[in-house]
Amino acid sequence: MEPITYRHWAIDLAPKAAPALATTTVLILGRIWNVNGAEHSVGNAALMVVLATGAATAGAFASGGRSGDSVIAGTAFAASGGLALAGVAGYADGLSLPVLLWALATAVAYGLAARYWRTDRRETVAHQRQTLGRREDHAHVERVEALRAGAQIEVARSGAAYAEQLANALITRASLPGFNPQAITNAGLPELPAKPDH
Repeated sequence: MEPITYRHWAIDLAPKAAPALATTTVLILGRIWNVNGAEHSVGNAALMVVLATGAATAGAFASGGRSGDSVIAGTAFAASGGLALAGVAGYADGLSLPVLLWALATAVAYGLAARYWRTDRRETVAHQRQTLGRREDHAHVERVEALRAGAQIEVARSGAAYAEQLANALITRASLPGFNPQAITNAGLPELPAKPDH
């Protein structure tokens, strides 16, 4: 029997909110950086361009070829996008461009996450089906073995009851007058044991 579990709604919501929380955090930090002197600072903008380009290059190298690590590549590309968003949010003097880039980055993050969620869901469903199939197979084997054991017990019980009835009948027949034990042996039945002398 399956245990009854209750998952809090926040546990189910947390992975779905993670992309929006990540991009919103980057936007907020970029705007804080803007207020603290990054606005129109060429040095700060150049730093973010170099960091974003470096992260994108690392992502490209990590995803290169069939043997590339998709987790490292995805992390590097996400870092590159986050650095670019933070650079624009820090450099721009208005809020419209950073908010537009935030919306775009959030949409892209959800698009990438949706692929992962679909794959994860497929794997979870496949695992649940496999587990259910194994449980049904085990339950079927247990039922068959229980039926087989019950049948063997019933056969043994019936055999014992038949042997007891046959022995009682032979003993009763042997005690009747005119009984010929040689006739039983000639008929192919097992020979009766000799009566013990009292």
